This record gives sequence, C-alpha cells and structure tokens, in this order.
Amino acid sequence: MNIRPIRADDRDYFLDMVHEFYHSPAVCHEIPAQNAERTFELLMHGSPYADCLIAEDGEGIRCGYCLLALTWSNEAGGLCVWLDEIMVEERMRGKGVGSRFIAYVHEKYNTAARYRLEVTDDNPRAAALYRIRGFEDLPYRQMILDTPNAL
Repeated sequence: MNIRPIRADDRDYFLDMVHEFYHSPAVCHEIPAQNAERTFELLMHGSPYADCLIAEDGEGIRCGYCLLALTWSNEAGGLCVWLDEIMVEERMRGKGVGSRFIAYVHEKYNTAARYRLEVTDDNPRAAALYRIRGFEDLPYRQMILDTPNAL
C-alpha cells in the first residue's frame, strides 16, 4: 500500500470518487459536481488551506482518497488538520487503508495541535476506526451557513 500526494493525472479518479462519496452514507447531502472540479483545480494550483492524498494498493492501483482542510484553531492552540473526506473503494475497505491515511496525515502534519473529522451515524464502521485511532466524540452541534454565490 502506498499513500501519495494527488497529481494532475488523478483528476478523473478524484472526481469519480468524490461523486461516490457524496452518494454514500458517509455524508448527509450531495454537492454540485462543480464543487469537486473547483477543489481539484485548487489542489493543482497549490493552496495553504487544502491537501489531498491518494491511496494505491499493492499493485499501484488507486483505491481511495483523503481530502484535508488546514486551519488555525485558537481553541487547540495551533494548526488544525481536518480530515474532511476519507473515501476508500469498497474492494479495499477493512484492509487498513483508512488507518494508513490517518497515520500518513499524522506524519506529514506532525506539528498539528489537533486533527478533526466528521462522521455520520450511518457510518458506524468509520466511527469505530476513528475511535481506535484515538479520535473522541465531541459534544458540539455543528451549524453551517452556505453562501451560494461564493467564489
């Protein structure tokens, strides 16, 4: 298994996997396809706010992605790495890909004050993995305000 940064030739794979992710129990709603396109373009041009990793199986065939959002947290006192999306192909689930993503993120962002993620109640296998890897449930309710005209 190999974890590596996303590359330009991963475009179609990334877009397909994002589509699958947003049509799965891992999320509460779908997103417009252009959001994934914009994210990919941002990743290709570099950003201090986002990173993306690709997992490859032992044969070098892509089998998942992990999208990261990087923020500062006053509460945590430093860099907060959001594991915003972790998507592993069905054929590779339960084979350690999610754990490898988390370990890679810990190594790459080893100065982070906090690692954070979200998980739906409809995704208990992922929640169990995150707890095994040291994540704790928060007593917070999250709220959002989407602005449809944002660039």
